[in-house]
Order: sequence, then C-alpha cells, then structure tokens
Amino acid sequence: MKKIVIGFSIAIVSVIAISASSMSDSSSQKESVTDPESLVGDYNVYSLAMPEELSFAGEKVPLSDPDIEERFDNELLSNVYFQSNAIKLIKKAHKYFPIIEPILREEGIPDDFKYLAVAESALTNAVSPAGAKGFWQLMPATARELNMEVNDNVDERYNMEMSTRAACKYLKDSKKKFGTWTLAAAAYNAGNRGVNRQQERQEEGEYYDLLLNSETARYVFRILALKEILEKPEAYGFNVLPEHFYKNVPVSQVEVDYEIDDLVAFAKANKISYKVLKIHNPWLRETMLNNKSGKTYFISIPKAGYYK
Repeated sequence: MKKIVIGFSIAIVSVIAISASSMSDSSSQKESVTDPESLVGDYNVYSLAMPEELSFAGEKVPLSDPDIEERFDNELLSNVYFQSNAIKLIKKAHKYFPIIEPILREEGIPDDFKYLAVAESALTNAVSPAGAKGFWQLMPATARELNMEVNDNVDERYNMEMSTRAACKYLKDSKKKFGTWTLAAAAYNAGNRGVNRQQERQEEGEYYDLLLNSETARYVFRILALKEILEKPEAYGFNVLPEHFYKNVPVSQVEVDYEIDDLVAFAKANKISYKVLKIHNPWLRETMLNNKSGKTYFISIPKAGYYK
C-alpha cells in the first residue's frame, strides 16, 4: 500500500564486558584487547530461540517449514538487535495502541493488525518516496477511494483515527477476497491485484506457499517479529520503566464548519501555540483551513496544563 521501508534490518549491536581485573593496569588492559582468547571470552552475541508456536490474527504460522523458520528468524534478529529502535517502539506503543485498539475492535479487525501499523510507519506520520503518508501509509488514490480528503490544505491520512478506520475498510475488503487475514496483510503491502496475480501464476493460495517480491515476502514476518518483541519485551532483554512510556495528552474536539483564515490566531484563541495545534492536528497542512463547502471538521485541542 505504500512503499516505505522502515529500517528494521540494521547491524547487530552487543555489549562488551571487560573485567575489573583486566583494567588494573595499562599492560593488562593492552593484553586483554590484543589477546584473541580474551576477546572471544569477553564478547558474546547470542542467536535467538524460536518460539514454540506463532500465529497472526489467530492463523497459525507453519514454523516447522525450514524456509518459514529462517525467514522469521531473520526478522526477529534484525529487530531485536536494533535496540534503540525497539525501545522507541515499546514506548510509542503505550501511547498509540490505546487509540488504535478500540478502533480495530469496533471495525471487526483482529488486534494483531496494530503491529501492521508498526511495520508500516514505526508509529509515526511517515512519508514514503512513493507518496504514501501517515501511520498506515496510504497512497493518495487509495485514500480517496476510501472517502478520505487528500489535498494541499487537508490531508486526512495524517489523522490517525480516520486513517485507522480507512485501513480497516481496506483490510476487510482484502479478507473477503482472499479468505485469510494473513493474505489480507500481505495484500496491504503488495496490493490485492499483486497478490492475486501471483496466486494465479503460481497456482498457490496461501501466503506461506507463494514466492513474492522481496518486500512482501518479508512483510508478514516483520509484523510477526514486531508482535513477538512488543508482546514480550522482557524476554528479549528490553526493560522500559512505565514512567518512560510516551503518554497521550487528553484533548477535546472543537467542531468547525467554517473557514479559518489564520490558524495561528485560532490556536491563540484556544490558548495554545500554533505548534501544539499542529502536533495534535497534523492533517491541517497549511496556515489556514479552506472550507468553502461548509464541511464539518473536528479540531483537537489539548486540555489545559499539559503544555507551557
């Protein structure tokens, strides 16, 4: 649906532990650095055990297939050992999942699809070189087909609630077409036509049996790896204190069915800065709101006391 690749395939980082005794004097320190046996003893990077079982949206992953096991292992290693990114995702998940989860539930979409948003955008309003935008990386044409407003003044792909509901509609259509949520996830990346074309060409029906382009071939496994880490962070060595989680600022909604010539003045009238207005309403793309049609918009205004 977009073509943005979040940097989940980064070099493995590990911790080097140097014993206190080897630091006692400069000669012993020099020996510990140059002696191969000492280096091997002090520097350890570990492979990761495979989970006993995996599922996506209630659909079992065939880990007994050696190709499937290796592909999942590749994504798990890449994401576990990109530690700074994983910690940021853990912190962001506590901020944004409480917004995404109830929408998925209301729309009848399995909860596991929140990890698709993580794979798409790392829970940011990302912009891809191809023009996909927002948490769910919707392309302009697709967003318009899903009844979203996309123009230079208003881009509802940046509205997380609206884009989540639009993504749900796309996913439900894909599930209806393909029959499984796993294929619906793959189609979110490759498009319904792209997946269907390969099914017909290869005479195979299931995602795990299809030979797909490199990005789509990795896509579901990246989602599975992110799910594994975000559901069990401590099992993979990630310890983030609750007070370090990113937090949502509560907002109220101001209903607007008129033009706003100056959003700076609008922000000041609501006792916030223009910056804070844009933080909470990134779908407003300019310094004014053109609304000649009288459409009703809802502008988020944070509750008092959260910003200076």
